[in-house]
Amino acid sequence: MSSPSASTPQRREIWLVNFDPTIGTEIQKTRPAVVVSSDAVGRLPIKLVAPITDWKAYFAPNIWHVRIEPEPTNGLTKVSAVDTLQLRGMDKQRFIQKLGEVSPTTMEEIVLAVTAIIEYP
Repeated sequence: MSSPSASTPQRREIWLVNFDPTIGTEIQKTRPAVVVSSDAVGRLPIKLVAPITDWKAYFAPNIWHVRIEPEPTNGLTKVSAVDTLQLRGMDKQRFIQKLGEVSPTTMEEIVLAVTAIIEYP
């Protein structure tokens, strides 16, 4: 595995993250992920991330999939989906390379999706 970058992943950033090993239907392999945890939270070298996968038309009605278009600022190359149902706490050793960042508007959509899946009032 590649060594992590010297920089610390920050909220809203998209990083290439190693999700393996996994079990069952957990999202797997090395893929982009959005850092969703607050930069001010935690003493451990762990960040809460939402993995990114290829967009599928059947994701549209899902409250936990946030569609994200490729843009120079986010570093993505195709239409994708942030899968907020598969949030994971990841040690910083799993972070390989920073790709870009999501806009504040997209981050708000991600946060709203997380609040919906946990049924926060």
